[in-house]
Formats: sequence, C-alpha cells, structure tokens
Amino acid sequence: MPEQPALTPEFALGYRAIMLDGIQREIEITKKVLAAIPDAKSDYRHDPNGRSAWELGWHIANTDVQLLDGIADLTFKMATPENKPKTVAELVAWYDTQTRRAAGRVAGLTAEQLLTPVNFAGVFNFPAVIYLGFVNNHCIHHRGQLSTYLRPMGAKCPSIYGGSFDFPFQPPATAAKA
Repeated sequence: MPEQPALTPEFALGYRAIMLDGIQREIEITKKVLAAIPDAKSDYRHDPNGRSAWELGWHIANTDVQLLDGIADLTFKMATPENKPKTVAELVAWYDTQTRRAAGRVAGLTAEQLLTPVNFAGVFNFPAVIYLGFVNNHCIHHRGQLSTYLRPMGAKCPSIYGGSFDFPFQPPATAAKA
C-alpha cells in the first residue's frame, strides 16, 4: 500500500469543519427520506435478499451515529443500542438527536486526536478525521437506496438535491429590483 502523506494539524481541523458542515446538511436531507417511509409499509423490500425499508432506515441511522461515535472515541465498537426506535417518527427523532450529539463530540476533538490512527475492522488504519468521509458516503449511498423504495411503497420521494417528481424544484423568489 502506498505511504500516506503526513497530515498537518491545520488540515485536520479544516477538514473536520468542512466535513461536519456537509454531514449536517446531508443529515437534514436524510431525515426527510426517513420520514417518508410509511409506517404501515415499512416491511417493504425490493427483493427477498434485500433489507426492508425499516431495516435500511435503521442501518442508515444507527451506522452514521456509530461511525461518528467511533471517530470521537478513537475506536470503532459499532454497538447497537438497546432502546431502538419503534416508529418512523421515533427513528427520525432518534437520528436527529444522536447525530447532533455524536457530531458535537467529533467537533470537540483536538487536532492531535483527529490525527490519531484508528483501526477499522482490520481493514483500514486512517487518522480519525479521514473517517468523516466514510460517514458522508455511507449516509448518501444508503439514502439513495432507500429513496428508491418510497414510490413502490406508495410514498412520495422528497427533494434531495433540487426537486423531485413529487416535490418539484421551486427557485427562490427573486428580489425586487430597486
């Protein structure tokens, strides 16, 4: 494996700020997609070998939180909490609360902590800050999967980046010319 370039404390702090800002925006979009899952049809799965909508929604929420906590702890435990949400509304509220808490913990890390190499399942051993890219990619990847479940379940697909068929893009009103 090629040698990694040395990261500076300034890079770690700047990268963290940029990534946490982006992750927090993605979380807001993900909450809209999670909220669109109809409780009555949350057992929908596109294929017998695929996850149900509920399983996929929980995977997104729980894993994003576990990854953020793993960065903050400088170790990845990836443990599932005992008190899991039972409805879609509870899932969205749990995800909102837990991602804010966990992201706040990451925001409190020092540059030295952010540069600490952290082992991930024996596969990677990157500085902690680099795993913020994993959180972002994980969230976007599985949210895309979940969004394809919505219409077959009879739900509407919220806007993700711009509009969707169900929620067309509405440009902001232009300011009146003075």
